[in-house]
Amino acid sequence: MALSRSARLGALVAAAASFLAIAASSAPGPGAEGIGDSYFPQLGNGGFDARHYNLDVAYDPAGGRLDGRTTLTARATQNLTSFDLDLQKLEVSRIEVNGRRAAFTRKGDEIRITPRGVLPRGRNFTVAVTYGGIPQPLSGPIVFGSQYGWMKTDDGVFVACEPNAASTWFPSSDHPSDKATYDIRIKAPKGLTAVSNGRLVSTYDQGGRTVTHWRESRPMATYLATATIGKFDVRTGRTPSGIPIYVAIDPALGNANRVDVYAVTAEATDYWSKVFGPYPFEETGAIVDNMPEAGFSLEVQSKPAYSAVRSETTIVHELAHQWFGDSVSVERWKDIWLNEGFATYAQWLWAEHKGTRSAHDSFVAAYNSIPAANTFWQLKVADPQRDTMFADAVYERGAMTLQALRERIGDPAFFRLLPAWTKLHRYGNADTADFIRLAEKISGQQLDDLFQQWLYTGARPTL
Repeated sequence: MALSRSARLGALVAAAASFLAIAASSAPGPGAEGIGDSYFPQLGNGGFDARHYNLDVAYDPAGGRLDGRTTLTARATQNLTSFDLDLQKLEVSRIEVNGRRAAFTRKGDEIRITPRGVLPRGRNFTVAVTYGGIPQPLSGPIVFGSQYGWMKTDDGVFVACEPNAASTWFPSSDHPSDKATYDIRIKAPKGLTAVSNGRLVSTYDQGGRTVTHWRESRPMATYLATATIGKFDVRTGRTPSGIPIYVAIDPALGNANRVDVYAVTAEATDYWSKVFGPYPFEETGAIVDNMPEAGFSLEVQSKPAYSAVRSETTIVHELAHQWFGDSVSVERWKDIWLNEGFATYAQWLWAEHKGTRSAHDSFVAAYNSIPAANTFWQLKVADPQRDTMFADAVYERGAMTLQALRERIGDPAFFRLLPAWTKLHRYGNADTADFIRLAEKISGQQLDDLFQQWLYTGARPTL
C-alpha cells in the first residue's frame, strides 16, 4: 500500500520529533540533587545507580573525630556532566572521579561533583571522597524525639541511621531506593571491637589501632549500614538450621540483660525463615550497646542494633525487619508501614507461635484499647507524613491491617502471600500498591475496600 504525500509528511514529522526527543534525553546534563521523595526531597541522587561502597573510616573515641575515604562505584543512568552526593557536616578535602581529581561545590548537605569529562550513560564510574571531622547526630520529632545517626558513647560509637542519617558519617546516595553492596573497614583503638554488616573478612593490628573489615555482599539501603565501636563480649556460632550468627553485647550491661539475645536471635531467625521465606543474608546476629539515651533499636542489616537491654518481643520485631524493610525495602518513605506494620505483626505471630495469645486476640485487644475519638485513628497509615512516620498508628494499625487481611482471605492464602512478597521483591524496593496487587492476585479477591478502610482512611474502621 502506498502512502499519500500528506501521510509521508506526517510520518517524517513524527520521526523527527522522536529523534529530537531521544537526542534531548541523551544530551549531557547534571544529575538531580534528590530522587524526589516527598518526605525528604533532597535525599538520594539522580543520574546514577549506586553499585558498591568501599568505606574506610578511622575513629578516635577520645576526641570524637572521624576520618574517612569512601569509594563509590556507580553506573550512570544518563550522560552526566555533574552529580551529587549527600554528606552532613563533615569537611571534604579531596574528590576523585575515575582516579582523576574532580571539582566540587557544597550547598548544605549536598556535594555537587563535576568530573573532567562527561560520564556516559550505562557505564560504571568510581568516585572517591576523602573527608573528616566530628560527626553530629540528628535529633527532632521524627525518631521519637531521640538522637540518631552517629552517636558517641563512653567507649566508642553507636551507629543507627534510619531514616536520613547515613550521611552523618559517609557520603552516599542516602535513600533506600538506591541500594548497593558494601566493604566496610573500621580503624579503632586496640582493645575495642568494631561491628558492621555482613560477615567478618579480617581483623588485624596496624600501629596502635585494630582494623576490622566487614563485607555485606547483599544489596543494602544506606540507613542500615553501621560502624558501631566499643567494648563488646562476642559470641559466634550457627543457628539450629545452620545460619551463621554473631552477637556482640556490651559487658557494661551486666546482669541487667536478662534476655538471652543469642538464643532468641537464633530461634527467631530460623522460625521466620519458615514463615517469611529463606533468610536473605549471610549472617544473623545482634549488637547490644549500653546506649539507653538513644531510646530505640534498629533493624541494622544482618545485625539488629539494640541501644540497651531489650525484650524478646523487640528482638523478634527487629529480626522480622530483615525480610520486611531490609531485603524488601520501601520505594518511598511514605510506605513505611510495609516495614513497621509487618514487624509489629510479627510480634503477634510470635506470641501465637509460642501459644501465649493468638494474632486475632492481639488484634482485637489493640483495636479495643484505642477509643474511636483518639487521634491514633486520624493518621492515614499509607502516607503518615514525615514527622509522624514512626507514630504508633504506623506500627499498630499497620499490624491490624495485616490481621484484617488474614481474616478476609484465610490462612492458606495469607501464608502464601508473605513468602511470595519477600521472594518477588528480594533485595529490591516496593510500595503499597505492589502489596495490594499481590494480595489480590494470590487471594483471587478484590480488596480495595479493606485497604481503603485500614490504610487510607483517617477514622476508626468498623470490625
